[in-house]
Amino acid sequence: MKKLSLAIICLICIVSCTEVKKDKNQKSQVSMAHSNGRINHLSVVVDNELWNSNVGDTIRKYFGAEVPGLPQEEPLFTMRQVPMEAFAGLTKQSRIFLWIKKEDGGESKYGLLKNKFSNPQIGAVISGATDEDITSLIREKHEMIVSKYKFTETKEKQEIIKKSLEKIPQLKEKLGITLNIPSAYRIAIEEDKFFWIRKNVKHGSMNLMIYELPLGIVKKDSNTVSSIIKMRDSIGTVKIPTPEVGHFITEKAYAPYLYEIELDNRFTFETKGIWEIKDRFMSGPFVNYVIEDIANNRLMVLEGFVFAPSVSKRDNMFELEAIIKSIKFDK
Repeated sequence: MKKLSLAIICLICIVSCTEVKKDKNQKSQVSMAHSNGRINHLSVVVDNELWNSNVGDTIRKYFGAEVPGLPQEEPLFTMRQVPMEAFAGLTKQSRIFLWIKKEDGGESKYGLLKNKFSNPQIGAVISGATDEDITSLIREKHEMIVSKYKFTETKEKQEIIKKSLEKIPQLKEKLGITLNIPSAYRIAIEEDKFFWIRKNVKHGSMNLMIYELPLGIVKKDSNTVSSIIKMRDSIGTVKIPTPEVGHFITEKAYAPYLYEIELDNRFTFETKGIWEIKDRFMSGPFVNYVIEDIANNRLMVLEGFVFAPSVSKRDNMFELEAIIKSIKFDK
């Protein structure tokens, strides 16, 4: 009987300790600070001497590179240099950061820190014994790092958008899709298989076009870009109201950028370029997504474009991309 009582007491102690440990872990997760920083703002943790050297030049070359598809030069990230001694408190909670370490006799190393000091957060750490070791790693890893940063920033923007959504059930009823669209947007044109949704901004407007076309109009071959241009020009000319002179078409002086990605597990062409209204001196950036929806024998096309003369458009376009990338197809 005594042995049984002792066993029960031990079991209770084990369970209690497990629960206490679990509670501590849960508390730790809950108490982690939410990351801070504006979208596409990157904290670069590096000593002043390195920032003003070839290392800093290399960082600015790759992380301040020109955003493709914009009419004027704008950097991928707005960077803020932070000396190591200042990397503390709120600064340490930056959502995306690049940490550069120069260590005499140390090995060249690259690593990622996920949710280390706040949540969500992604930090890339690069270290080396010499400037050349560091710049070499930056050149080698910058594409992967930029991809991680952009993924994190897109998710954060989508979480912000979710806080105030515009309900447009017609998208599901007519096109079989859902999108997380901010409440500031309004339907400008609604037809059976076409939507134009827009938001007014201080110096112009932000716009979404959503429509479907038969499968096969755009194919993966040497003519992909020209077929996408032909497709969007034919739709834009008819659907987007313009002054009597000119049509909403692709600017021919700049070759669009073409990428292959996936949206909602479907093969997608992503095209970035410049639109114009000929003879009206009006133009701006666009991003076009052609999604293969094989199950429904169609192409689903979503395009975001901005008209905002003489102002920066990087963050406007990033918002439109984040909206489009939230697409879900009705199963």
